[in-house]
Amino acid sequence: MPSFHHFARRIRHLLWMSGSLLGLAGAVHAANPGAGTAAQRQQFKTAWALAQQGGDAWRASAAGLEHYLLFPYLEGAALQHDIRQLDARQVDDFRQRYPETLPAADLQRAFLRELARRQDWNGFLARYQGGGNELACFALQARLAHGQTLDFNRDLAGLWSQAALPNACDPVLAAARQQGLLTPERLWQRIDLALEAGATGTVASLGQWLPTDQQTTAAHLAQALRDPAGAIAAAAQWPDAPREREAALSALTRLARRDSAQADQAWPALQSHFYWAPSQLDRVQYALALYAAADYQDDALQRLTALKPELQTTATRAWAVRVALARQDWPRVLQAIAAMPAEEQNTSEWRYFKARALQADGQSAAADAIYAGLAGQTTYYGFLAADRLQRNYQICPDQPVVDSAAQQRLLQASIGLQRALELAAVGLPWQARREWNQALTGRTPAERRQAALLAWQAGWYDRAISQFSSGPGLHYYEQRFPLDEKDGVVAKAAQAGVDPAWAYAVIRAESAWMPDARSGADAWGLMQLVPATGRQLAGQYGLPWNGTASLLDPATNISLGTRYLALLAGRYQGSPWLTSVAYNAGPQNLQRWLDARPGLDPDVFVATIPYHETREYATRILTFSVVYDWRLHHEVLRISQRMPPPGQTYAPPAAGGRVPVQCPATPAPAQPASARDRADAEEAS
Repeated sequence: MPSFHHFARRIRHLLWMSGSLLGLAGAVHAANPGAGTAAQRQQFKTAWALAQQGGDAWRASAAGLEHYLLFPYLEGAALQHDIRQLDARQVDDFRQRYPETLPAADLQRAFLRELARRQDWNGFLARYQGGGNELACFALQARLAHGQTLDFNRDLAGLWSQAALPNACDPVLAAARQQGLLTPERLWQRIDLALEAGATGTVASLGQWLPTDQQTTAAHLAQALRDPAGAIAAAAQWPDAPREREAALSALTRLARRDSAQADQAWPALQSHFYWAPSQLDRVQYALALYAAADYQDDALQRLTALKPELQTTATRAWAVRVALARQDWPRVLQAIAAMPAEEQNTSEWRYFKARALQADGQSAAADAIYAGLAGQTTYYGFLAADRLQRNYQICPDQPVVDSAAQQRLLQASIGLQRALELAAVGLPWQARREWNQALTGRTPAERRQAALLAWQAGWYDRAISQFSSGPGLHYYEQRFPLDEKDGVVAKAAQAGVDPAWAYAVIRAESAWMPDARSGADAWGLMQLVPATGRQLAGQYGLPWNGTASLLDPATNISLGTRYLALLAGRYQGSPWLTSVAYNAGPQNLQRWLDARPGLDPDVFVATIPYHETREYATRILTFSVVYDWRLHHEVLRISQRMPPPGQTYAPPAAGGRVPVQCPATPAPAQPASARDRADAEEAS
């Protein structure tokens, strides 16, 4: 690797969320007119912590920062904290001093909400200029308070198309009902929309406003969403009416997704109780067959193949292959792949498993020809194919062109971009991304690329990862797979006893280097730990813990995350791939799958994981581990070595256990990619 890479890494370890950009050899700092000094950034952090508590105590800590680019964030944070004590004069004064800034816009929105809370509708209307459903509903409340009436088309049509609305809209909808605007037809229109979106609360609340003879039907629909098994049990007492049939069908489909065998048992009673239209029967058969396959029922293949041709989808065809793989029925694997349209057959996954099936059938030459076509890909299946042929992996890195003059022009023309970089430098990534998105709206692709390189040079990695996720950017491995050293990933992984390349891969797959990432499952930070796990690990290993916020500190998150990996790995004889599956889906699910399908080769087992997310996660982790291994060692451990069979102890490579990586002098021209191949190539970033 060129010496520049080592030099850049040594510099970047000073940068990310540390508040110091001085290590950039002056490049970014000199180009950015708003870049602060290390002392200013540290002073800002101190003042920011005080500003979050409101009042004026922060001002003493911020003395001398009045001309610092981020100063408005300090005053804005304090004012928002004290919003209930503010008057219009204070808000307007701030907005006049800092016009067209996000802190000013945020304060304006917060003050509008406060005026609504105070029911100061004159004040609200005097400054309201739009801004989302919540404020729109407050504005309608204000008009109602002034004695105005609602017009459905003018005031409600836009809101009516939303499956869920904020609480601020409740009084407006109640007023619309009193005015007679919410006719049964309109109520059913929105109930149907909410059903499609799975918005149970909307279905239940609107159902209460229907005529009495229709309320029970809406309650059945809500129950189908909330409690499918209970709805099916109760359906024997429902009338045979169109919406009841739809509720029963919805409940059956949802139950099948959770437990296909239970849905199979429930179907005969429903089938005899209701009169089903042919299209509804098709939907039932499709759902029962698909989820029977996902549960690997004995008759799954027969049920999939028995579906009408017009009911066959990408999902049913893929599951026909997965069921055959789980049975190691290689002729059926070939048949199922052959039944796919050409575009689906040509994805890397199904090409690889076609080769596996041909190899199992004794057609080694045909299998090797397919492997050879895959082996040049820098993807999970490309690496697996290369292992089958014992070829070196092909990784062809490229470097983006850094246009310093263009970067400087971009910075000088955009104070928002300056603020975004500065916010990232002081450890406020959420605010930084907001400034970034606003600053780059309408910018050309070339400008966005140069901005992403600026962010990467400053140690703000997730911007480059996002920007270079397609096209030529896929070869910018240094930018897409950063080796941050400040938070000691290598050292912390070594302390925990896990492979640093694997730890890097987990960070990259879990959060794409967004230190404030948070999932719907309440997982936080770079390695996406839930607070309970973080607290337990911190106590167990004597690591610092100051509540959930600790998980937003990259160094703490990595220390806890690598130890969690090590603990999980202990359950699976150190196996990285099995541990990764458990990390994503949970140990109980993994054990259930291992018990149901013992003896499968690791590559086959991964392909038969029922959860799409976990299948993709496992392949990403394994692929990322190879790329990070290459970045760390310039050689790689083969992906098949990272995938010992279940029950076999994983032995980390000894010295010399890695193999070289090559890049052909003239890489093969890119081939048109299917959607799946694009996902493989982009590693689902």
